[in-house]
Amino acid sequence: MSAKIEQQYYTPQEYLELERKAQDKSEFYFGEIFLMSGGNPEHSLISLNICSELRARLKGKNCRTFESNMKIGVPNSKLFSYPDGSVVCGEPRFRDNQGDVLMNPNLIIEVVSPSTEAFDRGKKFFQYQQIPTFTDYILVSQDEPRLEHYAKQKNGTWVLTMVEGLKGNLTIPALGCKVRLSEVYYQLTFPKNKRRQSAQLKTKIKTTQKVK
Repeated sequence: MSAKIEQQYYTPQEYLELERKAQDKSEFYFGEIFLMSGGNPEHSLISLNICSELRARLKGKNCRTFESNMKIGVPNSKLFSYPDGSVVCGEPRFRDNQGDVLMNPNLIIEVVSPSTEAFDRGKKFFQYQQIPTFTDYILVSQDEPRLEHYAKQKNGTWVLTMVEGLKGNLTIPALGCKVRLSEVYYQLTFPKNKRRQSAQLKTKIKTTQKVK
């Protein structure tokens, strides 16, 4: 999410009508429209890599992997966003016959940057939790090989598992697959001190977060 387009507020339908005519992508949050800024090369490469890895790992399953051009909508219409990737298992369900707003993702991916990290971890994550099918959220670091995976539990809590290091594998039980960090960060170069710090696989349960 980047610069706000105007001060005035829009209805969800007004946003969708404007967005479908616009040349540039924008996101919607509580009546405000934010023009999306272009990503850096690292961000683009990581997004492509993790979507490609998920697609390969889910081949043969009844799941589809979408990259950053697929818009996600939440049931309360307070957020429309373009995450860096998403997965839906079963038949995709769209907001209307335009087929450009996915309403039933199972997994959502965000590649975090300094300008979006707080929003991705906080208000955006809370809005994503309003989606009944949403069970898995992956935050991907650009600075070092690290994935943070939030998995929804049967009791409504979210458990965070963090995997670090290029030798690491992130297991996603709900999808029945693993993601290799060596593939997520393929062709990425990190400073030597970062590589030393992340040389070992470090998988651990960090915290739980109850859905309200």
